[in-house]
Parts: sequence; C-alpha cells; structure tokens
Amino acid sequence: MKKIVDAAQSPDYWDEACKHLVKKDRVMKRLIPQFGEACLQRRSDPFITLARSIVGQQISVKAAQSVWDKFAKLNKKLSPATVLKLKVDDMRAAGLSARKIEYLVDLALHFDSGALHVDKWDAMDDEAIVTELVAIRGIGRWTAEMFLIFHMVRPNVLPLDDVGLINGISHNYFSGEAVSRSEIREVAAAWAPYCSVATWYLWRSLDTLPDKP
Repeated sequence: MKKIVDAAQSPDYWDEACKHLVKKDRVMKRLIPQFGEACLQRRSDPFITLARSIVGQQISVKAAQSVWDKFAKLNKKLSPATVLKLKVDDMRAAGLSARKIEYLVDLALHFDSGALHVDKWDAMDDEAIVTELVAIRGIGRWTAEMFLIFHMVRPNVLPLDDVGLINGISHNYFSGEAVSRSEIREVAAAWAPYCSVATWYLWRSLDTLPDKP
C-alpha cells in the first residue's frame, strides 16, 4: 500500500535523488513514477530504533511486535537509564530471551556511558557510525546499515547483504536470476550518490520494506 507523506517529512535530497535515478537508470525510470509522493521516512529515537531491532531478531514481525509491546509496558518512558533499572525476571516475563536481554543491556550501557558519539553522528561518515554500532552486542552490519537509512536517512547506503535489495535487483535487472555482490555493485554504480533511495524503491517494488530496525 502506498504511503503518501507530506513533503516536509521527506529527506531534503529526495527530489534531486529521484531526478538523478530516473536519468541514470532505466529501471528507476520505470519504478519511481509508480509510487507517487511516497518516500523514505525517518524513524525517530536512536535508542528505541536499535532496541526494537534487537527485540525483533529471528522472530516474526507479529511476534516481535507482541514482545515489544510487553517490554515497553515495563516502563512508561524507555531509555538507556530506565532499561538498566529493569529486573531481568520482568524482562523474561515480557518474552525476551536471556541473550536478547544481554544485548539490550549492552545497548543501554553503550548509550548511557557515552561510548556512542550520538551527538556527533550527523558529522560522522557512514562507516564511522557502522563501526560504533557493530561494537554493540547483537548489532551486525545489516542492522547498522538499516539504521543509517531509516534513522540517519543517509542517502548513499548500499546494504549488500539485504535480501530485499538482492531480490529486487534479481527481479528487476536480471529476470529473476541469482546475482553476485559484484553484479549488485555494478548495477548500483549508476545510483551513486543515492543508493539508499534506489534501494528503497526496489524494496517497494517487491512490497518488502524492512521491518527492522
């Protein structure tokens, strides 16, 4: 389903990115007009965004939402400080595994201790942010790249291991045949510096926007 958003909510580079992609890529020229004014929307609080990604790992979207709802009820205002004060038994009762509890506590510690330079992220490049995030237990490169796209709204992220991107390129560029990482990079060369935007349209073409983070 298309989600029409107010132009004020869209990334400031979106229109320019679409013009670039339509000009440089035959598939984007076909895809972009199909989705009208729909565009990438920023997901807000960085701690909550990453916490939700941990909660949702290796379970269905429905199950993840159920566990998150129970977890969120443990404190009216979830934050690094409040998560560190939660009882393990209460977190287990919300449906969290021992490992996910460890991950959430590690995430909270990274935020609470200042190990993450959140206030400097806007000025840092993509790889520097990825390096900080993957140092947190339970967060791998894919989660970090989704964070760059959906929270930081960085324009030129190419998540090579994302199933949606792989399938989107296979379906739209290679008639459904399997594609290699080098082929993905070759296709994406025309997208730069707006790989995030092209990836988003490929997700939409398959109706597979990532649910996490």
